This record gives sequence, C-alpha cells and structure tokens, in this order.
Amino acid sequence: MNRNLIKIFTGFAGVLMIFLIADTSYAQMRREARGRSVNKAQVKAIINRVEDRVDNFVRNFDRSLDRSRLNNTNREDLLNKRASDLESATDELAREFDRRDRWAESREEVRKCLNIASDIDRNVRRNRYGRATEANWTRVRFELNTLADVYNMAKVGARVYR
Repeated sequence: MNRNLIKIFTGFAGVLMIFLIADTSYAQMRREARGRSVNKAQVKAIINRVEDRVDNFVRNFDRSLDRSRLNNTNREDLLNKRASDLESATDELAREFDRRDRWAESREEVRKCLNIASDIDRNVRRNRYGRATEANWTRVRFELNTLADVYNMAKVGARVYR
C-alpha cells in the first residue's frame, strides 16, 4: 500500500513538472515573439529616444499653439501644461530607470507617461496643429508605444488611460 502511494505521488509530481516546464517555455516563446526579450541597455535606448522626441514635440507644440486660434486662452495654457507634464514624466522615468537595478521596476513611471500621452494624443487627433507638430507627435507616440510593448502595457490612446 505504501509503495502504491509513493508510485502515485511520483507519477503525479512527474506530470505536474511536465506541465510547468511546458507552460514556462510557452510563456518565454510568447515574450520573445512580442519583442519583450530585451536587456536594460536596450530599454534605456528607447527611453532616451522618448525623451528626445518629447522635448522636440513640446517646443513645436508650443509654437503651434501660439499660431492657433487657441493662442492666449486658458485652453492653450492647459495644453502647454499637459505637454510640460509629459516632459517632466519622461525625465522622471529616465532618472528612476537609471537608479534601479532592473528595468521592469520602472513600470509605474511608464504608465504615468502613457497616461499623459493619451490625453495629448486625443487632442492632437481632434485638432490641426500643423504638419511639423503632428509628425513630431507621431514619432513620440511610436516610441512610447514601443516602450508600452516592452512593458506589456496598453498603447497610447487605449481606453485604460481615460
């Protein structure tokens, strides 16, 4: 009786191990297929591109707002503030990323950037700010969406950020 119980337990443990190994390898394949098999230096390069793109966008966005019908309105001030918030959030992301050992620990800062960017994205899609500003925003959105993919988060403009 004792031997039969040991055989059953050993068989059950073996089957469980097979399922765990299969599930782990499947998850790893999915992660690599989605482009998430990256190291800290690669994520840092993406963050640096995001920072550069956002800085350029903020300058162009301010000039575009000055030439728009929103010039000297509370709405212009609000939009400039939101763009400035995005710039501050990306700076904070870079600082926090540098001080942490693992890149995945910066997830909350990435979420904050994506949330602010989603507000700006809705506005840029609704209004015309000129080709240069819209092209700059397209580049910002692309880099932020690349970052969202790395962190397995929803992209800019997703409902989760409303």
